[in-house]
Amino acid sequence: MPHIEPSVSAAGFLVGLIVGLTGMGGGALMTPILVLIFGVAPTAAVASDLVASLFMKPLGALIHFRRGTVHRPMVKYLLLGSVPSAFAGAALINHLGSSDRMNAALRTMLGSALLVASVAQLAKAILRSHREGPPGASQIPIAIKPLPTIAVGVVGGFIVGMTSVGSGSLIIVMLMLLYPRLSGSRLVGTDLAQAIPLVGTAALGHFLFGHVSLGLTASLIVGSIPGVCLGAYGSARAPDRYIRPVLVLVLAASALKLLGASNQLVGGVAAGLGALGVAWALSESRDETRTPSDDEVAAQTAGD
Repeated sequence: MPHIEPSVSAAGFLVGLIVGLTGMGGGALMTPILVLIFGVAPTAAVASDLVASLFMKPLGALIHFRRGTVHRPMVKYLLLGSVPSAFAGAALINHLGSSDRMNAALRTMLGSALLVASVAQLAKAILRSHREGPPGASQIPIAIKPLPTIAVGVVGGFIVGMTSVGSGSLIIVMLMLLYPRLSGSRLVGTDLAQAIPLVGTAALGHFLFGHVSLGLTASLIVGSIPGVCLGAYGSARAPDRYIRPVLVLVLAASALKLLGASNQLVGGVAAGLGALGVAWALSESRDETRTPSDDEVAAQTAGD
């Protein structure tokens, strides 16, 4: 029976909570935590995190399937690209080996992927702020773009197979750019649905190549499952504007540390992002509670 490490389970619970609250952050948070805090080899961290993610992704995807917010044709084209490229990413890691030089290279790739993921989250927030449409907009039929959608799957799948990062952050941002009229709920639902076979393929590849640590994976699963359930339950009560800035901060700080940045630089960037996050959250809060002016009320009445 695999040995359960309580500290790793606690980290898994925290990451699962964030995944349940925000719909992303699994690989982008758990892998650097394992590497930077617990000293796990990057290859083992990527592999074990992917296997643990298989127990988290279906929980959210099931809800979206029941609500009808999964674009099934889009999922099909994404999987045509992501499934083979995810396995290719895992195979490439195995081919390159697990030497100190390879681990250093993987840390660099992981840090780069996290840096892109943090920028992607900022881009997603900006795009989302301009996506609000009229009631019923989410029901407008979306014309599929087969080749670009497959390309998104290829790029995202390969990055996931190599680093475990991207199934819930990079791919969804690429989809937002490719399908600007797709509603937020269908974006999340579609991304979660395609992430299950994607993560499963990448995890299978790492498992076959012997990269998975059973004890580490079991410890992650023990903590992450209750975390995801609790996060999903509280998602309607935890404003997204408070969670996303923290997530971006952690992603950026982890990326810089993996890339070898000094503690002073990491601290400065974290402080700057933290200040921006607080300012953005306060601004969003004021916008929600602000009383409309007489001119705004008149204009709304005239529009009605």
